[in-house]
Amino acid sequence: MVMWVFGYGSLIWKVGFNYDVRLVGFIKGYRRVFYQGSTDHRGTPENPGRTVTLEPADGEICHLEVREKQYDQKAYIDFFTDPTATTPVVTGVMVYIASADKKQNQNYLGPASIEDIAKQIVNAEGPSGPNRDYLFQLEKALLEFGCKDEHVINLANEVRRILSESEQLSN
Repeated sequence: MVMWVFGYGSLIWKVGFNYDVRLVGFIKGYRRVFYQGSTDHRGTPENPGRTVTLEPADGEICHLEVREKQYDQKAYIDFFTDPTATTPVVTGVMVYIASADKKQNQNYLGPASIEDIAKQIVNAEGPSGPNRDYLFQLEKALLEFGCKDEHVINLANEVRRILSESEQLSN
């Protein structure tokens, strides 16, 4: 049986399972956003962290069961490696998505300003470590693939600014 999984968050740098082939590419019609709460890995129920999910977004592209348990939807999508291609390299690639439906997904945090999301990320830590490490690892991995995700970059820069400010105040 062949199964393809699209990783757009921590699966990019921390797979956690054996695989035969890894392709770098993207999906169309979605964008990566830090709207999903993490109360089991990068935060706690009292102080949730934020992790990425996908949201439909016309014209956008997004580059790359235990750890995904807080995501309430599974979708099967087309995967591309060439931005000009009209035919996908792989069809039926599985992806986990956190919906905005608070009845189905109690950890959905939703949109907020970059400043508010950054403050939450700076202050959150869970069993898998500080939430900021998740953000910085994602930023680094995406840049290594040549992917400049503006949401991730802007958020990482804001977190660095807050951390730098905090460090200056403590000196």
